[in-house]
Amino acid sequence: MAQPPSKIGRIARLGGLTSRVSGSYLGQRILGAFQDEETREASLRKLHLENAEKVVETMGALKGAAMKVGQSIALMADGMDLPADVTRVLSKLHDRAEPVPFADIQRAIERELSAEQRRQFEHIDPTPLGTASLAQAHAAFLTDGTPVVIKVLHEGVEHSVDTDLGALKALLVSGRVLRRDREELDAVFEEIRDRLNEELDYYQEAANMEQLRRGLAGVEGLSVPRTYPELCTGRVLTMDRLDGLPLERFLESATPAARQRAGNLLVRGFHEMFYRMRALHADPHGGNYLFRSDGGVGLLDFGCVKRFDVDWVADYARMALSIINQDRPRFLEASRHLGTLASAEPEAESLLWELGGAIVGPLCMPYYRCGIPSDDVMDRVNKLAPRVIRRTDVRSPRNLVFLHRALGGIYTMLRKLGHEADYGTFVRPYIAHGIGVSELRVPDGAPVTAHFRVA
Repeated sequence: MAQPPSKIGRIARLGGLTSRVSGSYLGQRILGAFQDEETREASLRKLHLENAEKVVETMGALKGAAMKVGQSIALMADGMDLPADVTRVLSKLHDRAEPVPFADIQRAIERELSAEQRRQFEHIDPTPLGTASLAQAHAAFLTDGTPVVIKVLHEGVEHSVDTDLGALKALLVSGRVLRRDREELDAVFEEIRDRLNEELDYYQEAANMEQLRRGLAGVEGLSVPRTYPELCTGRVLTMDRLDGLPLERFLESATPAARQRAGNLLVRGFHEMFYRMRALHADPHGGNYLFRSDGGVGLLDFGCVKRFDVDWVADYARMALSIINQDRPRFLEASRHLGTLASAEPEAESLLWELGGAIVGPLCMPYYRCGIPSDDVMDRVNKLAPRVIRRTDVRSPRNLVFLHRALGGIYTMLRKLGHEADYGTFVRPYIAHGIGVSELRVPDGAPVTAHFRVA
């Protein structure tokens, strides 16, 4: 199996990508001064598409941490109302990289599984179901006819994590993309590194899958595959094969009722994991979900699961509740406790209050529909982002990194589904549960009763 590019090669590719993309936009800004408005807009649309192709080509070829960051870019792009062609190109990063030859996959399986273990497979399809940043998955059948998926970690990918993160961090800092306090930046990248290293351990992923399968068993319509421990190692993972379609294909024929049910399940699953289980599937994009025709949802890829302390969840719940209740003093108190506010500057307080209101806005309205023109969450957040980035006293503690990544991914899918609900009414029981467990008033793991009401 081919090794990932060398450390110097990876840094060179990432640096070259940054230079080409930033240089192309600078060139267009200069050229745009001499173009009429229609030509300028057409040129910019064409440039967006060309740069999206460059991102996919470079980060898809590198795999590893670089592609993971590329997937985050694609996740953000989904919610930024970029041209459809651009979003479609970037979405390629979600479900495939350059495929690894099946002969290499076979050799990896032979190294990891004994001859006796391998005999339990009747057939492994040579064509991959998908090639992701860290692994490749193949459909297979066991000798008893059970359809499964066998997932194989890319050879040598574990050696790229520190190289890629170091290079990306250097590029962001040297390019003045992130003007953040060094301590905050170090903590964020440490959090990313910790999650990536966990994704490289398939024993850990199997344990994650089993925990979430049991914890979400009571959510009818939400499926989590079971694992086959006797056919798993630290680099090979065997699990049930789930039915369903990727989000984009599901949307082509889904009925309104199926779309609504799928959205309900995404929302309920998120809140069950965060507030009740405190173990959150933190890689939520369309490529990690399968949607059935009745709106049922299958959850895939459990390498990135973020766990939270019971008291931290309660503090976050109090912050969210203070926004819903329009209680600014309690919000600022909770924000300082969480570490998102590091000063008493009035400008910082006002900015964070405005940002919190933008993010939690859908919970403050009687009914809210995602993905229509009045759904302005991303517009409001994007307008505030430059001011947030400039202020080092408005911070993103490491626990927020993957929580808000997960929240953003779920929201992006809800926009595509056109989901509508009284989110505030639904969320309140989960918030009460999170606070109640911390205060020892509610048994840990107790079921939460929360219902959807639509207009």
